[in-house]
Amino acid sequence: MQVRGFRELFEVVPDPRRANVSHALPDILLIAFAAMLCGAETCVDMADFGEAKQDLLSQFMDLDHGTPSHDTFSRVFRLLDPPAFEAAFRTFTGVFAATLESHGMTGPIIAIDGKSLRGAVDTARRTMPLHLVTAWAADHRLVLSQCHAPNRSEVTAAREIIAMLDLTGCTVTTDALHSNRQTVSAIRARGGDYALVIKGNRGPLHKAIQTLLANPDPKRAASTSETAHGRDEERRAWVVPTPAGWAEQYEFEDLCAVARIDSTRRIKGQEQTDTRYAVFSSLLPPSEVLRVIRAHWTIENQQHWLLDVVLGEDRIFTRSDHCAQNIALLRRLALNLLQHDTRKLSIRRKFKHAGWHDDYLSSLLAQMR
Repeated sequence: MQVRGFRELFEVVPDPRRANVSHALPDILLIAFAAMLCGAETCVDMADFGEAKQDLLSQFMDLDHGTPSHDTFSRVFRLLDPPAFEAAFRTFTGVFAATLESHGMTGPIIAIDGKSLRGAVDTARRTMPLHLVTAWAADHRLVLSQCHAPNRSEVTAAREIIAMLDLTGCTVTTDALHSNRQTVSAIRARGGDYALVIKGNRGPLHKAIQTLLANPDPKRAASTSETAHGRDEERRAWVVPTPAGWAEQYEFEDLCAVARIDSTRRIKGQEQTDTRYAVFSSLLPPSEVLRVIRAHWTIENQQHWLLDVVLGEDRIFTRSDHCAQNIALLRRLALNLLQHDTRKLSIRRKFKHAGWHDDYLSSLLAQMR
């Protein structure tokens, strides 16, 4: 099994332990990652996996001292420096990101959103759950970066992620929380375009867009329809260039277009309607606006949902020091690898196959190059 890529990737991460240790840090991380690919959730699971798969693991690493104990895994993840670990993660995902191809006029769509780890909370100290923000390549189902939200400030963490990424040729999407001047400027500074939802929290701009698109021409709309899970949904979008001076007036750098998106949902005979507005740094046709706005929500149903329902992230009570944050990053690395494995299996089935079949697990790890 070739795992040189994984070793090289994590050899640059500083080992927080003393020099006289029985297991090298890249070996510990590799065992933990392999365990994660087989459905491990905790440090105890990782230790059990190592013991059960010792014959397989000994083929490509020195196990003269056996496999690490759960205390060793716990100590490493508690002490490991999250920024250094995240930098190594970005190096790996950067290889994938370099191959991203555009699925439309906008280039790759990068969705940014936050998620709380509900189990990562110390009730005795009355701490709040750990909150992480991720950048997600929507077209390719790939987590690009993760950042801890200090004091649960998702906006601050989002700007930190934006500052780390090369967004040239990409379009960044967010929810309304991030639709502000500073985030817009940060995206443009990194070479990206933006497609941001605008709600009442941007009062004057929101009202101006509502007025501008109060009576759109139905003939100028693009529309889509979708039926799934007992729900019918129709969407229509209109796009207009912004009047002269809007970018300066509302201090949204390079603002050049605004859009209105109307949605009609029919569920069990009940009809619900909704109207949203968005701002753009490039003028797109209405059909592309529908695609971009829709693509943003894949971060919810193709990342957050899988993390919680399949990988069980919310039910894992890991909270000591940096442990939850570091294991969450490893969890996202595993999700990236499983999402890009070409076998026609669900993520849940891939977990089980990796645990049952050493050849399949070996093939997954061989992709780490």
